[in-house]
Amino acid sequence: MSETPERDVRFETLSGLPIQALYTPDDVTGSYAEKLGAPGEYPYTRGVYPTMYRGRLWTMRMFAGFGRPEDTNARFKYLLKEGQTGLSTAFDMPALMGYDADHPRARGEVGKEGVSISTLDDFERLFADIPLGDVTTSMTINCTASIALAMYLAVAEKQGVSWRRVGGTIQNDMLKEFIAQKEWICPPEPAVRIVTDMIEFTAAHAPRWNPVSISGYHIREAGSTAVQELAFTLADGLAYVEAALARGLDIDSFAPRLSFFFDVHNDFFEEIAKLRAARRLWARYMKERYGAKRPESMRLRTHTQTAGVSATAQQPLNNVARVAMQALAAVLGGAQSLHTNSYDETWALPTEDAVTVALRTQQIIAEETGAALTIDPLGGSYFVESLTDRMEAAAAGYIATIDRMGGMVAAIDEGYPQKEIADAAYRSQLMEDRREKITVGVNKYVMAEEKPIHFLKIDERVELEQIERTGRFKAARDMAKVERRLKQVADACRNGRNLMPVLVDAVKDYASLGEISDVYRQVFGLYREPIIF
Repeated sequence: MSETPERDVRFETLSGLPIQALYTPDDVTGSYAEKLGAPGEYPYTRGVYPTMYRGRLWTMRMFAGFGRPEDTNARFKYLLKEGQTGLSTAFDMPALMGYDADHPRARGEVGKEGVSISTLDDFERLFADIPLGDVTTSMTINCTASIALAMYLAVAEKQGVSWRRVGGTIQNDMLKEFIAQKEWICPPEPAVRIVTDMIEFTAAHAPRWNPVSISGYHIREAGSTAVQELAFTLADGLAYVEAALARGLDIDSFAPRLSFFFDVHNDFFEEIAKLRAARRLWARYMKERYGAKRPESMRLRTHTQTAGVSATAQQPLNNVARVAMQALAAVLGGAQSLHTNSYDETWALPTEDAVTVALRTQQIIAEETGAALTIDPLGGSYFVESLTDRMEAAAAGYIATIDRMGGMVAAIDEGYPQKEIADAAYRSQLMEDRREKITVGVNKYVMAEEKPIHFLKIDERVELEQIERTGRFKAARDMAKVERRLKQVADACRNGRNLMPVLVDAVKDYASLGEISDVYRQVFGLYREPIIF
């Protein structure tokens, strides 16, 4: 009997790992106890908690942030009413880069890509009528994360909520900024020092707060492969661990509050394997390299988000299908929380209708598919286990290379991860241009005419109102107090004192995000990215 010829396509993952026609027990090595184990037990391949979703569903945490603080506050309340179980805050570009709304460099960007935040007054309006002791909040902000956390804690204090009750996560992953997202103020060394201050401070004063979300998401969005995302994310995490240990902290005092954030892209099985490999690798590094004793120190807990870079402006309703498959991969991979992108985000910030569909996608997976009824349902699959092993080995190879360079900060200085990502992005684009990689609606199944979609537009008056409000608020402050607080921030920057207590006092006296960022610029200097070929 003649064999049926195979299709003329690349049988490989998006990372370029070859895929066999069939997997058998011969493709899986090692013992069950060594490689998988029970859920909630070392090495956590099958999940970080014993009952996983049978005990509690993942947190449905939809990204929200646009316009004025009160606009985003209204979106928060809408999403909570519709069944969202945690808040996630997007900030506008001026806030992300350390500029107030009334700064000339903020022109044209105020409230456009996230919520506009300049002072504690803005934070109070952003979280008005939201009990911070009962709702966990994620904040996607990095070089100004220390200031945002100080404002959040100050708002909690004004609500009468103990910091020990405040739960949530702040992204605060500066190393991935130098690798991928490119939003920074000062060079890597002082940037990591500020992150370490936050790790130390929250371990002592806000034990339910995750002070850094070690983020592969932006590495993947910049064009990396899944293997590179896995490797560089864990290498960043190891660098933060090393910095905290150098500070004199005990590994088990802070490691339980380190969290992660991964992209979930189109390659369904590769993404599942990536999350499983990530848990196993991290557990082994924590136990074997750093001698962690507490199970919580070895558990890689991760937020996930569907891949923004995979969404298309062409035939945008196709993004609903992409998001559904990516979200299912995140769930089958064992994520602790999930954000599902809205189909219209290639055009603008999502409309209320679009974000509702995105939230309902998670709820359908949770309530209708049966995916949450058993733990690690793909565990034991010859294909999935083999792919998990191969991703683990490939990522460990990258990490060993970075170790030989002297760690991630040294590797960044040499431009190593930046070049690897740029090369991967270039290869991926070439494959799409040659139609070796298909994107439905872009290079295949193209439609001559497409119906326009309704998308969110931010009224230009929002920016003018925020500029005027910020200026008016600043003018009414006690400037002697503000200047005294800014001097204290500068002194703490210079003398190595933990910045967080000083920042909380500064924002309570209404020092602004931009003013504190200016202190960072003056004391630490500005980072200039090396030219990489």
